[in-house]
Amino acid sequence: MIRRILEPARHLVLFAVISSLVASAAAFLWGAWKTALVIIELATTTGKDPLTAVRLIELMDKFLIAAGLYIFAVGIYELFFGDLKLPQWLMVHNLHDIKSRLSSIVVLVMAISFLERLLEWQDPQGTLFFAIGITLVTAALIAFSFFGEKA
Repeated sequence: MIRRILEPARHLVLFAVISSLVASAAAFLWGAWKTALVIIELATTTGKDPLTAVRLIELMDKFLIAAGLYIFAVGIYELFFGDLKLPQWLMVHNLHDIKSRLSSIVVLVMAISFLERLLEWQDPQGTLFFAIGITLVTAALIAFSFFGEKA
């Protein structure tokens, strides 16, 4: 009896897939909008504003987040419904694959956040503590990815 409830209930996962796809599309549009604004800024200031470099780096954040949301949507769909025609590196075989890919994106986003903070350099001690925090989280994510794969 419970089987008749559980098997079709897997379709509830489609809420996560669709929501992640919508969020991914919104993040890609957000990144595109920010890109247009930075290009306009570059054109009007002829690149003389030193913070323009920071804004260019921030663009990577937007697109990495969008890609992460897409990877999550694709991965969850593949786990619950079957393979899609995707590049080999994007195929998901278990939950660890999704978590590892998302962990990699989190590490990149944190690195970009640190670089942004470094370029704005205002509080050396705060920047050091920020770097230590990022290092600890990165080490934990790398350890999780390495040891979780063997479990």
